[in-house]
Amino acid sequence: MTGYLLRRLPTALVVLVVASLLIFAILRWVPGGPESALAGPDAGPEQLAAIRADLGLDRGFFTQYVDWLGGVLTGDFGRSYQVGGSISSLIGYGLTNTLVLTGTALLVALVLAAALSLTAVLVDNKVVHAVLTVINAAAIALPTFVVGTLAILVFGVHLRLLPAGGTPPDGFTDSLQISAQYLLLPAVTLGLPAGALLARFLTEALHTELAQPYATTARSLGIGRRRVVLSTALRNALPPTLTALGLTVGGLLGGAVLVEAIFGWPGLGLLTQEGIFARDYPLVQVLILLSVTVFVLIQLAADVLHAWLDPRIRLAGQ
Repeated sequence: MTGYLLRRLPTALVVLVVASLLIFAILRWVPGGPESALAGPDAGPEQLAAIRADLGLDRGFFTQYVDWLGGVLTGDFGRSYQVGGSISSLIGYGLTNTLVLTGTALLVALVLAAALSLTAVLVDNKVVHAVLTVINAAAIALPTFVVGTLAILVFGVHLRLLPAGGTPPDGFTDSLQISAQYLLLPAVTLGLPAGALLARFLTEALHTELAQPYATTARSLGIGRRRVVLSTALRNALPPTLTALGLTVGGLLGGAVLVEAIFGWPGLGLLTQEGIFARDYPLVQVLILLSVTVFVLIQLAADVLHAWLDPRIRLAGQ
């Protein structure tokens, strides 16, 4: 496993370096630089030049990039000049909330995927299969903002069963019951399409495994379908599903931007939206790089786990 990981690390590092360079460059190609956002529409050339000098924007592109990347690698992200405050503090607070939301949404997605897939494979009933197909298609097809808005209207406004937005006033660790109430609607909204998508991958993988000789032989010997699925087929179906899981987690992080805006959840998504609207370039570029880094690490972890479950993968490059 160590050898496989070492073979995968250089690719991940190259992706991160290229991504950091593109992020830094693209934000500087956007019309209306940060000095315009800071100085306002009535600023003169002298004021704009002074702000550019103060921000270090009058230096060469690669000089700025190397200084910024060096600060990122040492944990010095700088300060937000529009949102306000240390970027490290802003990201620390937002990251905690986003991880809680996406972690809960991932749990919802995994439970939903397992329930839909195992029911589809183990229950031999056309009506049940038709209902599962409708549920799966609706969960994937319905836009997140539609599901989130309906959830707020039904459960937060009309029935008043759950909070319509925000986070627990005393933090997530104060009361598990209160935290669950605040988390339920945004986590289900975020995890629903991910769970449906994973269910499709897992169901297809299980059907493929059940068609393999070992499964048909076991069935011919009188071993029940449930036992074959739970004891052998499910494990063998996990490797391809784990690859999809890595992409799904990345999708959860991307979808969190919209869900946090809908439910007023103060995470990285809402912080990114605020930074973009305010043209807070130092904050936005760190947030985007953080998102890319998390996505690359998740995909790397999924590949390593895939290789651990399937020896053919880790032995292929040797």
